[in-house]
Amino acid sequence: MKYGVNTLLWTAAFDVSHLPLFDALKRHGFDGVEIARFDFADFPSAAVRRRLENTGLECTFCSALTGDLNLVSGDAAVRRRAREFLLAGIQTTAEIGARMFSGPFCAPVGYKPGRRRSGDEWKWAVEELQSLGPALEQYEVTLAIEPLNRFETYFLNTAADAVALSEAVGNVRVGILMDTFHANIEEKDLGRALRECGRHLKHVHTCENDRGIPGSGHVEWNALKAALEEIGYDGWLVIESFAGGIPEIAAATCIWRDLAPSSEAIAYEGLAFLKQLAKGGRAQPAPFRNPAADVY
Repeated sequence: MKYGVNTLLWTAAFDVSHLPLFDALKRHGFDGVEIARFDFADFPSAAVRRRLENTGLECTFCSALTGDLNLVSGDAAVRRRAREFLLAGIQTTAEIGARMFSGPFCAPVGYKPGRRRSGDEWKWAVEELQSLGPALEQYEVTLAIEPLNRFETYFLNTAADAVALSEAVGNVRVGILMDTFHANIEEKDLGRALRECGRHLKHVHTCENDRGIPGSGHVEWNALKAALEEIGYDGWLVIESFAGGIPEIAAATCIWRDLAPSSEAIAYEGLAFLKQLAKGGRAQPAPFRNPAADVY
């Protein structure tokens, strides 16, 4: 198992000014960092890759469809723009030396048309995701599609639906990102949902039920551990939460209060909890005292 943390804990617009974060994450025992970006035009891929190599961190990459980027739109031109966005994300993933590109990649986050998804929308999702196959193969990248809870999307909410989508696409490089925050809302049994994902599970986000420090709430962590062991998952466990002080993040995620004393507390206490869980038992996160040198 490998442990990472998402940069949305600190910023929604990762750039070269955030590269010193890599050194702190490495010192505190992370295997990698998950960089989040919502546009790729000016992303400093070369600088990011050099710093990752110098620091000795691995990397995953994530994004989301937002605004008018819609892979399941009835307008073919809109679908094309979403496809081009994902192709750019796949290329950027490879440029920084990563092999995992993940996120909610069907309908735009927050878009709720007031109805269930249609058969045509499902067909378009399958066709568009299949069309990404050559690029995924060329760049040796895996695409992990994330089900979101019902308050953030109407299109893909459950593990069962994500499995059906993965099987319809039929590409070993296209699978599922399961996020414990969303699963805590939508799934009746977290362990069963993960076992249902089986071979399609490509990536895992470890979030508490309130997006706070993993281990501090009521997510079924023991069930997660048992299920991942049963299906032989040995990929990434990435802590994903959000910096509530950033307006665009607060608005998108409805975070109106502090979830922990600091972003560092969520990252480092969460990592201690996950590593302790892996050793064989549930425990509350170890107390964390944030040294001034690690606030950048």
